[in-house]
Amino acid sequence: MKTISPAAHVVERMLHEGFAAGDTDIVDELCAPDLIEHQFGLTGEGPAAIEKVKRGIRTVHGAFPDLRFTVADIAEDGETVWVRAEATGTHTGPFLGPPTGREVRFTVIDVATVRDGRIVEHWGVPDRFAILAQTGGLERLGAD
Repeated sequence: MKTISPAAHVVERMLHEGFAAGDTDIVDELCAPDLIEHQFGLTGEGPAAIEKVKRGIRTVHGAFPDLRFTVADIAEDGETVWVRAEATGTHTGPFLGPPTGREVRFTVIDVATVRDGRIVEHWGVPDRFAILAQTGGLERLGAD
């Protein structure tokens, strides 16, 4: 069994307990109050960033209530943690279009600076293009 650092564990918990399970309280526990968030759609600092991350959790969990993450790779350098995770879930709520009932699989890359057990800065790159392709969103965009 692979042992991970406390910092990597923080990032994994955000994926599993936050986005997969829909627990927005985890943001207050695992993110610094002065969080700097760089992820597209969630960009902000401090309380505004915290609220955007919580909204992101509610949106993602509402769209994919059975979402599951498998962490494929973790790398660390000092306070910085890189995670590549594979996500699977069923598209039963609105997300980049109306719910389709289709199962989706996509990759998420997260880079986080973790200090004293809390995320102080984060960059997230979920593969939204893969989600669009699998839910028919690309076909809707190309419709006349």
